[in-house]
Amino acid sequence: MLSPPEATAPATYAAPGPVPATPDPAARRRVAPWLAAAAAVVWAAAMALHAWIPNTGVNAGSLFQTLLPWTGLGVPALLVLAAVLRSRIAAVAVLAPAVVWVTLFGGALTDKRSDGGGLTVASHNVGEGNTDPAGTARALAGSGADVLALEELSDASAPVYSRELAAAYPHHAVIGGVGLWSRHPLADVKAVPIMPWTRALRATARTPDGPVAVYAVHLASVRVSAAGFTTGRRNDAARELAAALRAEPAPRVVVLGDFNGTYQDDALAPVTSRLRSAQREAGDGLGFTWPAAFPMVRIDDVLVRGMTPRAAWTLPATGSDHLPVAATLSR
Repeated sequence: MLSPPEATAPATYAAPGPVPATPDPAARRRVAPWLAAAAAVVWAAAMALHAWIPNTGVNAGSLFQTLLPWTGLGVPALLVLAAVLRSRIAAVAVLAPAVVWVTLFGGALTDKRSDGGGLTVASHNVGEGNTDPAGTARALAGSGADVLALEELSDASAPVYSRELAAAYPHHAVIGGVGLWSRHPLADVKAVPIMPWTRALRATARTPDGPVAVYAVHLASVRVSAAGFTTGRRNDAARELAAALRAEPAPRVVVLGDFNGTYQDDALAPVTSRLRSAQREAGDGLGFTWPAAFPMVRIDDVLVRGMTPRAAWTLPATGSDHLPVAATLSR
């Protein structure tokens, strides 16, 4: 007798899972140009709206404004990206940051210097670590300036500058780390309390064209660290300086010094909104002053009120890590 066949369990099959999506190179090629174009537009917006970048936390707004002239480097970088992608839309979008940069800084690239002016002034952070203060003094004496403002003087270097500059500048005043040397008599000399220690002084220069209030200023230093762009003490000093300038009765004012910030930095607006930059009005180029070996920012300046800048320029490097700045002014 035949036995019935053994029952065989039916075969079971697992339901197929989702198949991983395979990257679509064609899709990537279609999206990449639009992403590059969007990056160009965003970069242009950041440049144009730099005043709206907040300073909360790490002070990103001040740092961006300090480096604002260098944002133009984004234009060739974006053009290279457009060329790599062979994208016309990305190339056209690069026009946006290019136009914004030219609007912001194109005028600075023209030579706005003119003849005339009865008063030549100069300012130099001579550097506390300067190993050749005598040579620096001689270079400044040969600049032709009528009034010199020096910052970051030390107890050891101040007498050297006084000795080396005495022949060309018979009138001088030093308070703390700042000093003024002048061919014209100085009166009403006093310290300006912008910080707990003296970093600014004010005097009246009795020029042939009338009195001029002259300030020598050194605002607090700033640092870029893991905590961000530390500008608190500098900003406090700027507000104190602005208060002194508001109370200044003289119709003609010149503020010379190391501001440890640029004219574009809105954190310095309490000062810069009341004064005009000689470099911006009568310079040739961007006039970067620091670091002297490869200048990247202009943190030293000649600011005026009640006077007209005729020319502004930087002087050759000395033993300092800053370049000196100079300007010729008229009534």
